[in-house]
Amino acid sequence: MPRVADVWANYWDAAFFAAYPQMQALYDRLAMPDRAAVTGEKLAREADAGGVDRIVLSATDFPGTPCDNRKIAEIAAAGADRIVGCASVDPRRGMEGVRELRRAVNEDGLRAFKVLPFLYGAPPNDAIYYPFYAACVDLGIPILVLTGHTAVMERSEVGRPLYLDDVALYFPDLTIIAGHAGFPWTDELIGLAWKHERVYIDTSGHRPKYLPPALKHFLNSYGREKVLFGTGYPFMDYAKPVADVASMDLRPESRRAFLWDNAAAIWGWS
Repeated sequence: MPRVADVWANYWDAAFFAAYPQMQALYDRLAMPDRAAVTGEKLAREADAGGVDRIVLSATDFPGTPCDNRKIAEIAAAGADRIVGCASVDPRRGMEGVRELRRAVNEDGLRAFKVLPFLYGAPPNDAIYYPFYAACVDLGIPILVLTGHTAVMERSEVGRPLYLDDVALYFPDLTIIAGHAGFPWTDELIGLAWKHERVYIDTSGHRPKYLPPALKHFLNSYGREKVLFGTGYPFMDYAKPVADVASMDLRPESRRAFLWDNAAAIWGWS
């Protein structure tokens, strides 16, 4: 089995679910309230059980958030080489937010920037994000953008993958990782990943064995270098999705690329 990297994990502790009750309602509706809180110890334990070597762990910024960039920096520092911190900044903060992104990268060592458009009511090609994209190019970090439906009771339309076409055209040097496979617009996202050199697809939020057939074909053939393994942690633990990939009918080189090589190439891991 190749090394494993989860490029889409969230540090959502009990305080986060209290601050954002829509997510608590989702976890309750899916009958998994036991997963509605993470600790550093639980994350490490489940990563060990699943054989996960590297985790890109994200902050989530909105008014009153308890899971900000400094919190992620603390968790990353305690996680030795396993945890890679990913920044989050509410784009409605404007230039003050851009300065916070630069601070989080330059001072705290965070290595990516995550955008959840439904939190901010604007699709990713809205002007409020563009100063942040420019900063990411300057800083040499990728962006992670949620695509597909929201699951929580917010507008899904802002997650249409096609909005990223504008972003990729305007910022050709920006590495874009589109999360949650773009479902139910997966074919739309596959088309973008094929078109744009720096657009990638993350599979978080979906057990790998249940991925749409078109995406399975893409990652096992002409899109082998464009698809990354992710979970949406704490949405799922690690043992089951990693076992899914081990049992899937994938070429060995496709399995390695999916689980590790593609992420390693983006972040420069050895």
